[in-house]
Amino acid sequence: MKIRFFLTILSIVVFANTAEAQKGLLDILEEEQKDTLPQYTSATFKTTRITYGHSVETRKKGILEVFVANRFWNTPELRSQKFGVDKINVRIALEYALGDRLSTGFGGSTWDGLFDGYLKYRLIRQRNDSEGAPFNVTLFQNASYNSEAMTGPYANGTFSNRLSYTSQVLIARKFNSKFSLQLAPTFIHRGFEGSPEDPNNHFALGFGARYKLSNHVSLVSEYYTVLNPVESTDTYGPFGLGVNWEIGDVMLQFMLTNSPSMVEDSFIAGTRNNFNFKNPNLNFGFNFTYVIHFNRKLKGLKQTKGLNQ
Repeated sequence: MKIRFFLTILSIVVFANTAEAQKGLLDILEEEQKDTLPQYTSATFKTTRITYGHSVETRKKGILEVFVANRFWNTPELRSQKFGVDKINVRIALEYALGDRLSTGFGGSTWDGLFDGYLKYRLIRQRNDSEGAPFNVTLFQNASYNSEAMTGPYANGTFSNRLSYTSQVLIARKFNSKFSLQLAPTFIHRGFEGSPEDPNNHFALGFGARYKLSNHVSLVSEYYTVLNPVESTDTYGPFGLGVNWEIGDVMLQFMLTNSPSMVEDSFIAGTRNNFNFKNPNLNFGFNFTYVIHFNRKLKGLKQTKGLNQ
């Protein structure tokens, strides 16, 4: 009887130790598996734009962004001001994430009469480990239509002359938790330049940077240089310096820039004012982005229906 009792106790102890050992082994294997999974870098720029130009960021599938951008500036001409400024350009757009890496958007501007749309694909994502890519790569393709009346001796308002295209390879790296840098090799085809001596195709290189000041506030800057600018008029590289402020599902961007336009082909190759404090060279910019999570709302609706059933 004592022997049987002793064997029973021994069996329980051995089984408990074996179960504990298996549990410890499973924990080790789980941790090793976590180490082998890709560790992607997040929030390189936090938002889909640095100032006026696009960043490498794309939204998660099912997210809709309502984007409203404004540019305010004065002119040297003597005239009565409206709302404290002489000129205003407003762009309103809707931008939707078709997938975690693919997004699209459509918008229109009031001052220059440009209607535009784009596709944006996240090709390569930066990884924290040594196995993956040390940078992000996003492909960007834009098309715009000029609805304004064309004037001048060489004006030809055909549909093809009103179209412009911008292709970009956005390359960025998040160096640490505070600093990110982006390069943007750019090709632009503009439908109408205004003079036969002006090229229709332009090559440009963009630079963008972000420095995180706090959890919700960042200092940002952006600049583009055009390698073969137009010949018939003076143009300058667009420059922007601003602050991005995140408030929940709202992103506010405040900036100073010399470009009144907010469409790629126009502000990169068609900025006619240098960045200084003379009118109309200095523009105050304000971007408002509201993020709507459709996937989250659909999940909440399904859960509510499930509770009601």
